[in-house]
Amino acid sequence: MKVVLPTVIAALLPALAPAQEVGRVGVDWVGNDIIVEALPDPEVEGVTCHVAYFERSFIDRLSQGNWFEDPSNSSIACRQTGPIELGDIDTGPEGEEIFSERQSIIFKSLRVTRIFDEENQVLIYLVHANEVTEGSAKMSISTVPLWNARTAQPAPAQ
Repeated sequence: MKVVLPTVIAALLPALAPAQEVGRVGVDWVGNDIIVEALPDPEVEGVTCHVAYFERSFIDRLSQGNWFEDPSNSSIACRQTGPIELGDIDTGPEGEEIFSERQSIIFKSLRVTRIFDEENQVLIYLVHANEVTEGSAKMSISTVPLWNARTAQPAPAQ
């Protein structure tokens, strides 16, 4: 039972994309950095997003007194990086979260949500902070048109 339970729990959780750090830019003398991560969409082959966000240094945390969180600032750019093939994506108006990363110990995370604009045949990627109190109005979007994209559709019934 010890081995089966974690496997069952992992199978029930949504498949969030793994991010790979591709850049780190120092912005000041105290060690604050801007991190750039590549994020392939787990359900849309051929689309990669790059997310940039701010990471506070130990010195900045010490001097500001806010130990447990990074700012909500982030930016996103998504592009076609190969032939686009749509998998089983959520087409509802709230979209589908494809990435989440903690920005504080408990209350804040950086999230990327994919929304499908069916009428215009465009994927919209929204990066934003999710905060328990007061929310966050800091966000960024990027779009990827679906020209000649293949869709993973079930075979017709015979």
